Amino acid sequence: MSINTIGTRTATAGAAPGPERELSWQESALCAQTGADFFFPAPGSSTREAKQLCGACEGREACLTYALDNDERFGVWGGLSEKERLRLRRNRA
Repeated sequence: MSINTIGTRTATAGAAPGPERELSWQESALCAQTGADFFFPAPGSSTREAKQLCGACEGREACLTYALDNDERFGVWGGLSEKERLRLRRNRA
């Protein structure tokens, strides 16, 4: 088990299936190669660069699903900002 740059637990290779295995996408996520501040900008700062990086990431869909399932309220997850995820949640309801 390890902690990635966005402060969440990741499963180690060969780990048993379960909640930790659901986070395996984080091991190859592009956000793991950058600083957490990049995805958690100061209020009013641009999220454009983080979203562009997310757009090129193989784990984007899994990241967004994780953020929605776990009600992540801060930062860019799966290429969407806090407001965009809130809007998506409301539209799903």
